[in-house]
Amino acid sequence: MSPEEVQELRARRYNATVVYLKKVHSDLMVVRVRPDFPRPAHHPGQYCTLGLGYWEPRAEGCQAEVLTPDDRAKVVRRAYSISCPMEGDDGNLYDPAGTDWLEFYIVLVRENADGRVPALTPRLFALKEGDRVQLGEKIAGHYTLDPVRPGDAVVFLGTGTGEAPHNYMAWELLRRGHAGPVLNACCVRYARDLGYLETHRRLAGRYPGYKYLPLTTREAAVTRKVYIQDVITGGELEEHLGAKLDPDRTHVFLCGNPKMIGVPVRDKATGAVTYPHPQGVIEILEARGFRADVSATKFKGNVHFEEYW
Repeated sequence: MSPEEVQELRARRYNATVVYLKKVHSDLMVVRVRPDFPRPAHHPGQYCTLGLGYWEPRAEGCQAEVLTPDDRAKVVRRAYSISCPMEGDDGNLYDPAGTDWLEFYIVLVRENADGRVPALTPRLFALKEGDRVQLGEKIAGHYTLDPVRPGDAVVFLGTGTGEAPHNYMAWELLRRGHAGPVLNACCVRYARDLGYLETHRRLAGRYPGYKYLPLTTREAAVTRKVYIQDVITGGELEEHLGAKLDPDRTHVFLCGNPKMIGVPVRDKATGAVTYPHPQGVIEILEARGFRADVSATKFKGNVHFEEYW
């Protein structure tokens, strides 16, 4: 494809500009994208799509890709939860009124075990500030703070970049002056994968009702090596929250690895519930009186979830 053809495709297919890009490390980044149109109204926890053409370069060291001639003029898109810086440049809570961009927290998928070649993230990680992208004009999603009442305890449990919507929702609770305790836990492999760690530490120091619990599974760095399920069953989560996990006044939000979440299969005819193995958080909490949302029946419980793949 000639440079002129690429230039024409970019002009025709893209509608937003990268205005900030921070590589936490080679495989993890925070990126802010400014749309050509007014930023759509939305709620913390929702998502929209990012897209790049197959004609764009890819980051080095990723799974080899073979494209057909028909592929080259296509755009690959994926939905990403919107993140939030939480703090502004002045050290106070972030004020969206002074910005015109959306923030995303993205991990580089270098290869897939099932043989599918990652198409989008290798291209996203080749971006530079000033580059153009496609941004979905619609922001959607039901993973929001709508069910939370003033005074409820709110627990966010995320893995990896599943922390993104939780950052936005935690910011919203702090902005509101939410009266109940708020605990935001994120589980990653290594401490270097905690891209917002210092921000959370500063906020926890300023807001007594806010706690951040960083967890690592492959090194005893920030905490002992542990999974989210273990933190719940061992009682450590309640210690950090400073309250019992009471289903009458607690909402739990789960985002990230489906194995951590553990969405059960519910038989419509009999009502029987089959939980996946290994045990996920939903099974642990439902044994304690919690009820997870059921999308098929639009039932809203007190455990809400967003799977990342």
